[in-house]
Amino acid sequence: MLPPPRWLAPSCAALIAAAPASAASPGATIVSALAGPPKPSFLARVHAGEIGGVILVGQWRPAEMRSTTAQLHAAGCAIGRPLLVLVDQEGGFARRLTWAQPDNSEGELGHLGIGETDLEARQAAVQLRQTGIDVDLAPVTDTLGPRGFLRGRSFGSDPALVGELAVTYVRALQRNGVAATAKHFPGLGSATQNTDDSVVTVWKTELEPFIQAVNAGVKLVMVSSAAYPRLDTSGTPAMFSRPIVTTLLRQRMGFKGVVVTDALDAPAAARTPDAPARALAAGVDLLLYTGSGAARSAYIELARDARTSATVRADIARAVTRIDALERWLGRSC
Repeated sequence: MLPPPRWLAPSCAALIAAAPASAASPGATIVSALAGPPKPSFLARVHAGEIGGVILVGQWRPAEMRSTTAQLHAAGCAIGRPLLVLVDQEGGFARRLTWAQPDNSEGELGHLGIGETDLEARQAAVQLRQTGIDVDLAPVTDTLGPRGFLRGRSFGSDPALVGELAVTYVRALQRNGVAATAKHFPGLGSATQNTDDSVVTVWKTELEPFIQAVNAGVKLVMVSSAAYPRLDTSGTPAMFSRPIVTTLLRQRMGFKGVVVTDALDAPAAARTPDAPARALAAGVDLLLYTGSGAARSAYIELARDARTSATVRADIARAVTRIDALERWLGRSC
């Protein structure tokens, strides 16, 4: 095996020694996509400890979703580890559960105001929780730029309004038992191309709405795959950038929760060597993949790195500690 990469930080032997046995499991950090009821092969991967979370993609009927989330939670508990179930439910056209709230998009809620945002987010939380969802990958906390590709997925172009409505959305979800996610840190509002399809560089971003969401106690922050040269002069994509994830988000802004990547099989991330370990070294906790095959490959790669590097094991231990805290908040236990 190759020695640990030079970009890794020094190992933390004390943290490794203090971490519980489950903290060494690289699979706890992997989020894999699922587009329909799980096949036996998918559940076998959960039972093998290769998956710590599932993001539901595609379209789902209510009964089908309840049955699926029950299977997933049972599969996680079979190995003594609750499984996180995540979904993109921003609102309007940007939602996986078309039968659930928010009925309006974030752009529409930006015009309707605080009262309607609070109402629809509360209703969404109740519906998500009833169908076994733990995490809503919302709200979009980006301030829309003049030609921003997010368009109606953002609350608007006024950072004060975006921050106010993001906080409203976060609190409404979390008061009703669903963890909220401020995304896409440190901001995609001025990006003219979608990071899911293109390699993107962002020169201007509004941090204030994210600061407000962090201060409001948001449980997760999703970090983007765009590069931000004014925040990290190396041009490293944000999800691999220690100056952005650890120095800015965790230390300067004081975020103590779970950091999840945007899609790690998107173009900028997919071409980055050692991507899973690099993201964890930056301060990320959950590694999200929109393809099941990519998630499996990431697990194999991360497990290999963990076998040969105490530093990678320490990074996994730190991540799992924060994931465990989120699961306790959600009330998930086996």
